Amino acid sequence: MEEVLTERLRLRTWTDADRPAFAAMNGDPAVMEHLPEVLDRAGSDVLMDRLRTVWAERGLGLWAVERRSDGVLLGWAGLNPMPVGTPGAGEWEIGWRLSRAAWGHGYATEAATEGLRVARERGFPRVWSMTVPANVRSIAVMRRLGLVEHSPFEHPRFPPGHRLRDHVAYVLELGPTP
Repeated sequence: MEEVLTERLRLRTWTDADRPAFAAMNGDPAVMEHLPEVLDRAGSDVLMDRLRTVWAERGLGLWAVERRSDGVLLGWAGLNPMPVGTPGAGEWEIGWRLSRAAWGHGYATEAATEGLRVARERGFPRVWSMTVPANVRSIAVMRRLGLVEHSPFEHPRFPPGHRLRDHVAYVLELGPTP
């Protein structure tokens, strides 16, 4: 599963050539508004290495999302393990992060739809997603994908009083593969 093609996107594994564009995305305050912090190049490289490790250990993960028409790296989308202490811990989350220039074009929905297809093929009973309640763009994508609100929760990664402590979990029951 090194590459999946959609109508407009190429979903693929990560390469070192992705590092500059990935760092630019992770360094954009608008992209990182609902995340813990803007990342510098070193922090972005550590994150990419973690993404590659998930692929190596699990054979599944978050793809690099590239626009087929011009090869531009738009961000990531796919499946990632749900963290301990969250609803769905130990199961899989569908997620995405795109550069600001890629917002509003349906790329997150298009790429995440492929992640859901893979989850169904692998027989996952359900897929989760989570964000802060203020992240209305991501919540809209979750709803377009068919996920429904499961529960609010306090994300254990953040201490009490942190601006990102309050989260909301969404879930999609996948059922049997047709």
